Amino acid sequence: MLTILGFVMIATFLVLIMMKKMSPIAALVLIPALFCVFVGKGAHLGDYVLDGVGNLAPTAAMLMFAIVYFGVMIDVGLFDPVVRGILRFCKADPMRIVVGTAVLAAIVSLDGDGSTTFMITVSAMYPLYKRLKMSLVVMTGVAATANGVMNTLPWGGPTARAATALKVDAADIFVPMIPALAMGLVAVFLLSYALGLRERKRLGTLSLDEVLKDEVLKDEILKDEGLEKETADGTVLVGAGGGEGRTSLTKKTTGGPGSGTDAAAPASAPAAGPGDTDDTDDDGFQGLDPHRATLRPKLYWFNAALTVLLLTAMIMEWLPIPVLFLLGAALALTVNFPHMPDQKARIAAHAENVLNVTGMVFAAAVFTGVLTGTGMVDHMADWLVDAIPDGMGPQMGLVTGLLSIPLTYFMSNDGFYFGVLPVLAEAGQAHGVSTLEIARASIAGQALHMSSPLVPAVYVLVGMAKVEFGDHTRFTVKWAVLTSLVVLGAGILFGII
Repeated sequence: MLTILGFVMIATFLVLIMMKKMSPIAALVLIPALFCVFVGKGAHLGDYVLDGVGNLAPTAAMLMFAIVYFGVMIDVGLFDPVVRGILRFCKADPMRIVVGTAVLAAIVSLDGDGSTTFMITVSAMYPLYKRLKMSLVVMTGVAATANGVMNTLPWGGPTARAATALKVDAADIFVPMIPALAMGLVAVFLLSYALGLRERKRLGTLSLDEVLKDEVLKDEILKDEGLEKETADGTVLVGAGGGEGRTSLTKKTTGGPGSGTDAAAPASAPAAGPGDTDDTDDDGFQGLDPHRATLRPKLYWFNAALTVLLLTAMIMEWLPIPVLFLLGAALALTVNFPHMPDQKARIAAHAENVLNVTGMVFAAAVFTGVLTGTGMVDHMADWLVDAIPDGMGPQMGLVTGLLSIPLTYFMSNDGFYFGVLPVLAEAGQAHGVSTLEIARASIAGQALHMSSPLVPAVYVLVGMAKVEFGDHTRFTVKWAVLTSLVVLGAGILFGII
């Protein structure tokens, strides 16, 4: 019964958020609370929630101060050179922009932290997607899938968990899997290329000078909030929200014959006006305002050194990650903004992201707390293992890889690697399949895992990109599953699994 209820609870949650019948926070809290009462353990709900909150509190603290730290680093211009390089490559071509998103997400993922990856990627690419009216779920889907493949780095989490659970060396898991993971990354780049071509076909390709001249595009973020802006020739540009993160723009004349009528304003048509120039310098199209007041060019190398030191400390595990980000955020704020009002302004600027993400994490704690406390996770895992036919025993590597795709989506990495994987490894050993093969196969599903509703970092991604979680899920799941299958297939083809 608990097995069935566990699957029904997860399915109910996914259906409701994908159909937008409930917000993710409400669904993460109310659905498990209802099922907890339904299985007759409502009296223990408080204990389950507190256990879940206690387990995820360090993650919430890490995300809170990581958002502040990297938000400050973005404000002061630390990542501007990287962003300019990507944007020079992208120009105004939707195909290049999507490929650039995948490349940037993969590079930044080297630090092993999904939240960091998503904050930097979205901050760099979001203005481009908005200005060209590209689909924002393409950005979130490509970034999440690329990060999922790179999440298998030994310091990323899953590989270390597999090594700990099965008592093997993490290097023995990861190093042989490099060719298969490389094929997964190639699959992500090919996917981004195909999605980029689709966006190019839908939108066309603007030349860079058209983007620079078009006042409609330059002021898109402003008008997305429903504001109006009068241009030099007396035209008022009005923003009206469009679908899937796009904006429908109209042009309204404020004087002369025909005043008060609306006409469509083509996105690719340069707005005529006395301010137009023929400047096509790449630096004019940067995504991050090159003249923002928060820039600290004189402190660039200090901020770079501080970030390298912070990432090194994370990899070397000198201190717990939440403590490192707490210290890093405090130091970054103090050095870059020594005046108290400026520090308060920076904290306030990132408060919305902090609240959205940490609120989602604590809501997820209710979901995971009930799943674990009621025993649903254990019963689901046992049922899946028992459902494996005896004839599949010699193929336990393949079975583990296939199971890792849905299981790391429907449960936390801790639940899968410490609860399910040892049982799969034991079954594999009984049929002559080595523990290392089982461990390698277990990381194949990480491309999908990074879009799981139980992964806190995904809420950073969709929150900063202003994308509904349900829209992101509908778009991303199929491509992430395909990427995971490529990794698994390559592992089998190369004889790694």
